[in-house]
Amino acid sequence: MTGGREILNKMKEKACFYTSMPASPDPEKGKSTSKRITNGFHLLKGKSNHAMEDYVVSKFKKVNEHDLGLFAIFDGHMGHDVAQYLQSHLFDNILKEHDFWSDTENAIKRAYHTTDKDILEKSMHLGKGGSTAVTAILINGERLVVANVGDSRAVISRKSSAKQLSVDHEPNKEKPIIESKGGFVSNIPGDVPRVDGQLAVARAFGDKSLKRHLSSEPDVKTVSIDDDVDFIILASDGLWKVMTNQEAVDAIKNIKDAESAAKHLAEAAVARKSKDDISCIVVKFH
Repeated sequence: MTGGREILNKMKEKACFYTSMPASPDPEKGKSTSKRITNGFHLLKGKSNHAMEDYVVSKFKKVNEHDLGLFAIFDGHMGHDVAQYLQSHLFDNILKEHDFWSDTENAIKRAYHTTDKDILEKSMHLGKGGSTAVTAILINGERLVVANVGDSRAVISRKSSAKQLSVDHEPNKEKPIIESKGGFVSNIPGDVPRVDGQLAVARAFGDKSLKRHLSSEPDVKTVSIDDDVDFIILASDGLWKVMTNQEAVDAIKNIKDAESAAKHLAEAAVARKSKDDISCIVVKFH
């Protein structure tokens, strides 16, 4: 048992390495300066033969007298390098945009494109793989801005009712766009739809060989945080393949500790036979 715990701790250290983001005193269960918002995360390696490809960011940061919560799931494919690059650079690139405070949604869209361009230019070093992403920026505990490419998902609970904030970018849903760029979507019996017969999501960072047919345009949504909000969940598709939004909310609505809630969701996905890597962040509003 001790060996297993050490492996998991090392995995969590790896997944929560931050570049140019100072660590909070307790990054696994941090508190904002208002002391009414807590966050926690949990990761579980899937049953595939490759190394863990999920990376997360889950922390609070003070910028220009503003309290920011920075939360993200990066689900890599064909290697972990792009996901790790996003963990280290995406939020920095977003916050560097000149109009981040005045036009947050467009600033995030530009930063997503800039970061993807950087990844493609570094493909000799980062490899041919890619990553999905879902990011959530909590501004002063009052406004939440969610963006995503791919099928990692953000869900908010208001009075125990689940609402999805992100958009699952599935190949079949974006087939006309992909075909207009000269690509195709395969639908082989027994397999999921894939862009050019390869990738099971229609938008992602990286994937240089597919980029002509693959978008990195994020969907962005802003919501107000009021007294009706219980918590938000960010998770990779390893969770959502086996659990609906409402099932996830119901599973943790009575768990007060954010990290315990994230751990419960990840373990519940494994119990439901999820074979993928699973990463989960829960942000609780007390």
